[in-house]
Amino acid sequence: MQMRLELIPVPVTDVDRAKEFYVRAGFNADHDQTVHEGLRFVQLTPPGSACSICLGIGITQMEPGSQQGLQMVVGDADAAREVLLARGIEVGDVDEQPWGRFLYFSDPDGNSWAIQEIVIPGQG
Repeated sequence: MQMRLELIPVPVTDVDRAKEFYVRAGFNADHDQTVHEGLRFVQLTPPGSACSICLGIGITQMEPGSQQGLQMVVGDADAAREVLLARGIEVGDVDEQPWGRFLYFSDPDGNSWAIQEIVIPGQG
């Protein structure tokens, strides 16, 4: 039996502001559906990912900004950093670790993200 993680809720205070941020960061806006006043569902997917995030109204009981440590993997951390900076996303310098090269950023509510370039010891 396969089990695939395909959707992660990200709690935000302002859905439109968060959607704009994630689209600017490069996520694809897949769905934006308001069912009624208390239920809005927005799905966004990083390019090349099989897993999406969702934000909206009535989606999760988590407090805005409480989703911490979400992680994406890229082939080149330096290139990813340059792309994010060019899109106006505040991102730190590349953090070199024995198991990878990392970038960190947060959305406007403080939900935090890591971007990893995988490093295999002895290769490269």
